Amino acid sequence: MSYEPHKSLSAPARSTAGLGRLAAGVAGFVVVFLLISLMLSALINALSRMFLSPMMQPFWVQDLANASTPLTALLNLYFFVAMILALRITLWLIHKRLLSSLLGPFPLVLVHFWRVIKVLIPIYLITLLLPASEPLQLTPNLDFGLWVVLLPVTLIGLLIQTSAEELIFRGYLQSQLAARFRHPLVWIAIPSVLFAMMHFNPNIDETSAWLVVVWALVFAVITADLTARSGTLGPAIALHLANNVMAIAIAAPEGSFDGVALFTYPFLLSDSQLMMAWMPVEMLIMLCCWLAARIALRV
Repeated sequence: MSYEPHKSLSAPARSTAGLGRLAAGVAGFVVVFLLISLMLSALINALSRMFLSPMMQPFWVQDLANASTPLTALLNLYFFVAMILALRITLWLIHKRLLSSLLGPFPLVLVHFWRVIKVLIPIYLITLLLPASEPLQLTPNLDFGLWVVLLPVTLIGLLIQTSAEELIFRGYLQSQLAARFRHPLVWIAIPSVLFAMMHFNPNIDETSAWLVVVWALVFAVITADLTARSGTLGPAIALHLANNVMAIAIAAPEGSFDGVALFTYPFLLSDSQLMMAWMPVEMLIMLCCWLAARIALRV
């Protein structure tokens, strides 16, 4: 494998590559993000109290937690602006870096993004059309007209959400660790494990929760590999966006972030048997996407 292009991302991190500085950066990010989140949450709660009766408040809180309506799903997606803002502030205060330094050369970012997204769209469309057993068959969710009207806003929200996660894990953490440690096992494994654990959901069946973690770990390693091979975040953002469009805007598990989905799968994430049956398919799709992205990028 050739990870030489990744040096363009790790080079801006070399002047502040110490582990102490990285620890300060992570702590600073968490603090700033929490402060921004508290302010935004207070604003959202104040607005909800203005427009909703006390009787409706518990339903609003539940809908917001599950992202089960168009409004609450979009609020959850656009909330990731806070994460990007917190990262930008932390980068400047702790590392004297610009947010753009995490992306790579911007024209190349766009080229890589477009090359990858073009080959991923047919793959995900094919998976959508494949015949499925009864528990995995799609059921209509949003009215098609409403879904189309919301689609531009949904896509922007998904781009914000996926870009925020890629900037933090494959951008910030991966580049800072790569500037400090030469072996890819370190700067790919650590951010990938953290990304995977972020997806652990203690509110669902334990088996299902760990299956999601395993899936997220494989996904993180694939996106880290594409980032290292290409030297930009373009491919990782493209793959993340394509995956989340499919999982959130097209077909979502029922009751789990399905507020802007055109269809839902009539099973819950807590259904460990169905999750076990579906996981090999998900892994195969990821493998196909990784290989297709590498072919498109010629890396």
